[in-house]
Amino acid sequence: MPELSPLAWAALAVAAMAVGVSKTALPGVNTLAIAIFAAILPARASTGALLVLLIVGDAFAIWTHRKHARLKALLPLIPAVAMGLVLGWGFLLFATDTWTRKVIGAILLLVVGVTLWRRRLATAAEGAQSQGLVAAGAYGTLGGFTTMVANAAGPVMSMYFLAARFPMRAFLGTTAWFFAGINLAKLPFSISLGIIQVPTLLMDVLLVPGVVAGAFLGRSLLGKLDQVTFERIVIVLTVVGALYLLIA
Repeated sequence: MPELSPLAWAALAVAAMAVGVSKTALPGVNTLAIAIFAAILPARASTGALLVLLIVGDAFAIWTHRKHARLKALLPLIPAVAMGLVLGWGFLLFATDTWTRKVIGAILLLVVGVTLWRRRLATAAEGAQSQGLVAAGAYGTLGGFTTMVANAAGPVMSMYFLAARFPMRAFLGTTAWFFAGINLAKLPFSISLGIIQVPTLLMDVLLVPGVVAGAFLGRSLLGKLDQVTFERIVIVLTVVGALYLLIA
């Protein structure tokens, strides 16, 4: 297990809680977790350690939002996400940590801009219809790529489902199943790259209670969020996450 100071452990506990909150209420909050883990642990170790906690959070997300998922909406994404995962795996074989962060940050800002532009052009009814194979292919490939290299697909896919104008609970339920599947699919790739190792798994055992606490905190926040506030928070957190990756 990594030798860390009490302050570092406290920061990782906060990050674990952020994972839980992001899974049950506020997608994008896990950007805080990505930043904290990357600041305290080596880049590859941080990605592996965070992946395990994300999978734990996925279980709570499915449990919380299982009645609201629109699983058919995920079918067009599967081939593109698979391609993105393979591209991300290949990218990790050669890219430096610095270039990885900057590439993802630039992608996220581009995705936010395109999504907001599309929402301004489309009516609410047209929004759902506009998410065809082209959009699914573009967002899905970017989502697979960014989740493989930095566990950062949350902002990309948030923009996809916002563009489709999903209601808040349907948004959370559908993304819960999406990320549960994609994070499990990443395990073989991460193990083959040596990203997941025994020391970080032992550390995750100590941090899992933080994920659980954050998940229940997120559940308590759900009743206090309306659709407009939810969408604004998601967009702001996505932009903040992108800017962090660009300047870190």
